[in-house]
Amino acid sequence: MPRSKHSKEQPVSGLYVEVRNNDVNKALRKFKKKVAEDGILQDLRKREYYESKGTKRRLEKQAAIRRYKKKRLKEQDNW
Repeated sequence: MPRSKHSKEQPVSGLYVEVRNNDVNKALRKFKKKVAEDGILQDLRKREYYESKGTKRRLEKQAAIRRYKKKRLKEQDNW
């Protein structure tokens, strides 16, 4: 008797969603939500092309400046 790939004894690694009542659309929505929450696609896009250390540093600094300005605007609106 052939054993299934995902038997009860063997734990499954990685992200997975169980399809119940043949509702593939619902399982797909749940899977997409898990992938988005985990940040997998964002990480893949970031790693798609090589970035030098200087480029990474510059982009991080620009992002920090944007966050700081946004925070200051919110604080200014509260006053």
